[in-house]
Amino acid sequence: QVQLVESGGGLVQAGGSLILSCAVSGRIFSIYAMGWFRQTPGKERRFVATIRRSGGNTNYAATMKGRFTINRENAKSTVYMQMNSLKHEDKAVYYCWYRGGGRDYWGQGTQVTVSS
Repeated sequence: QVQLVESGGGLVQAGGSLILSCAVSGRIFSIYAMGWFRQTPGKERRFVATIRRSGGNTNYAATMKGRFTINRENAKSTVYMQMNSLKHEDKAVYYCWYRGGGRDYWGQGTQVTVSS
């Protein structure tokens, strides 16, 4: 059984910052990459950022580049995302993701709310 435990979501004012973290535990197959996606009501889940376990190569959605920073701690199978200059449109449920053993795994999601 694989578990992805997210933390760090919450309420923040526009312009503020949050740090999301996600720890993977259980029967973990070789992790290829980890990252974050987000979803708002009535919309499909969308890519935010990913990071390769080996080498640390990162990818960001265009609207997050420069504001969000993803990082990982391989020894703890943990991924972090620093979110700065948050905007109202960043409000969403953020899902942790990892790919390993040819499969995708998802967390339960953590709510981020940005007030104006």
